[in-house]
Amino acid sequence: MNVNAAIAAVAALAGLCTGVIAMLAFRWSEREQAKPTRSSLHTDAVLPPGVDTVLSVLRSSAVVLDEADAVVKASSAAYALGLVRGGKLAVEPMLAMARETRRDGEIRQIELDLARRGGGRGGDALAVSARVAPLGSRLVLLLVEDLTEARRIEAVRRDFVANVSHELKTPTGALSLLSEAVMDASDDPEAVTRFAGRMQVEATRLTSLVQELIDLSRVQNDDPLEDAEPVRVDELVAEAIDRCRHQAGTKHITMATGGTAELHVWGNRGQLAAALGNLVENAVNYSPARTRVGIAARRIPATGGDLIEIAVTDQGIGISEKDRERIFERFYRVDPARSRQTGGTGLGLAIVKHVAASHGGEVTVWSAEGQGSTFTLRLPEAGAARDRDRSSSESYETGADLDGEDADQDRPYETFSNEPLSAPEVLP
Repeated sequence: MNVNAAIAAVAALAGLCTGVIAMLAFRWSEREQAKPTRSSLHTDAVLPPGVDTVLSVLRSSAVVLDEADAVVKASSAAYALGLVRGGKLAVEPMLAMARETRRDGEIRQIELDLARRGGGRGGDALAVSARVAPLGSRLVLLLVEDLTEARRIEAVRRDFVANVSHELKTPTGALSLLSEAVMDASDDPEAVTRFAGRMQVEATRLTSLVQELIDLSRVQNDDPLEDAEPVRVDELVAEAIDRCRHQAGTKHITMATGGTAELHVWGNRGQLAAALGNLVENAVNYSPARTRVGIAARRIPATGGDLIEIAVTDQGIGISEKDRERIFERFYRVDPARSRQTGGTGLGLAIVKHVAASHGGEVTVWSAEGQGSTFTLRLPEAGAARDRDRSSSESYETGADLDGEDADQDRPYETFSNEPLSAPEVLP
């Protein structure tokens, strides 16, 4: 009996210990689950109700910081800009501003230039505007807006206004001086005739500049596909040649046309004629006397529909590599002195670029100094472009691929050699 009683007592004691241990383990587990972990401090649960939803629809980069400056919430755009790294706000001026706002509750704003993530291209900086505000009693909200593109557009607009002012001031100032010279030389018929001729040149230059400014404004603001129609390439080429007939005849330049016949593009006839006319006019103006300007068209296959390629080739002075990167900028001229002689305004190629882009195409250039240039205008063929225009309201970007082709490549115009040019039109 004594042995059995002892065994029973030991079993009871063991069961009691097991129960106590199980109860303690359960309580410890509950306590650990209730304890806030490091990860739970940085989840959406600590954000005030609705804040997470609002931050998800904001276009600005958003970062929420806690009292220890740790990131509670950050949008994907904030990571893309490099604002958040390793769970911390990586921009010291923004972090200092957040600490001040946490201390006194005041809303603050600052504009900064940040280095691009990964070093950027050529050391370019990101222009951002940061705004900090308190969010509840413990959190701080940082909103960052990328101003880089807006700054770039503003710089382009500012340069454009400055260039317009300069270009308009030159001929108007010349007209003023020439008119005074005419008045002073009223008793000298030969001088009056000479000054009047110069006045006519400057007046023509001023008229051309104003007209091209109007044309550029129109192609930038209008949607050419609203009044789109099939346009015959042959007719565009004929109009371009007629436009330059007098200049070509004066310099005894041969105009040669060729390529594939009966091609059509889809777009605004007036804008397309102006674009091709500008290319042909440049070819004539920058070509020496007794040379040839060629215009040829062909169809080339492309994804989404065939393209019509119109190439304008001259045997002129050519364009250097550094100038090829900028010739489509407004008011940029390779040779300002020569442009003044030819009446160039520096807007012709900018108009071509905008017309090509708004029609869903592009303009490219091949050139070598002393060998001439080939400007190639690529536009969607009428059938494919019309179908795409009717099925979708997709708008095309205004930027075009302006990279010049390698000067060591064969001249693009030579690709038309399989379809001989028609008999050259030699202008008297």
